[in-house]
Amino acid sequence: MRTLSKLTPAATAWAAAAIIAAVAAATAATAIGLDVESGPKAGEKVPALKVYGVVGAVEGQEVDFVAKRDGQPTIYVFVAAEETGIPRAGRPVGRFLKTLDAAIGTVDNAAIVAVWLGDNAFERHKDYLPRIQQSLQFGKTHLAAYRGPAAGPDGWGINSDAAVTAVVTHQGKVVRSFAFVSVNETDVRTVMTALKEAVK
Repeated sequence: MRTLSKLTPAATAWAAAAIIAAVAAATAATAIGLDVESGPKAGEKVPALKVYGVVGAVEGQEVDFVAKRDGQPTIYVFVAAEETGIPRAGRPVGRFLKTLDAAIGTVDNAAIVAVWLGDNAFERHKDYLPRIQQSLQFGKTHLAAYRGPAAGPDGWGINSDAAVTAVVTHQGKVVRSFAFVSVNETDVRTVMTALKEAVK
């Protein structure tokens, strides 16, 4: 077999370029699918969640959604969003939420609380959320905005590097937290499996 050092200059340059391209492609693929740690640990008590309800069971006021849900199976989804309200990870977040909204209807008394996070973005997020509801027509998802930094409310351990953090809860305990740098509707199955296992 010919080693790189024995190749012609042109062949050497081509081989080096091919290696660099392959490494770059692998690195990019890893980065796109890379998940980070975000959200409370499994088994922990679900912390209070005082956020401003915009669409759903609570509208136009701040409430502790955890207290309101009272231990019922709930998936809390924290969405990292731009100041305009558009999710940082773009349209795939909408597809994820819409698919999750449909899937959670198969679990009795279950619901989703989706909270928009962003620095200095509370007022604009409030204005944006009714528009996303009008577009996606959620049936089991309550939309809320957090009046605070992008790191989210105390006790939830939200990593601002995560585009979406989904926290599955049941009977006042965290079942599992999922953090996604990128997300789409195919991620719903993993999240729903955790919820269905918990309510068996």
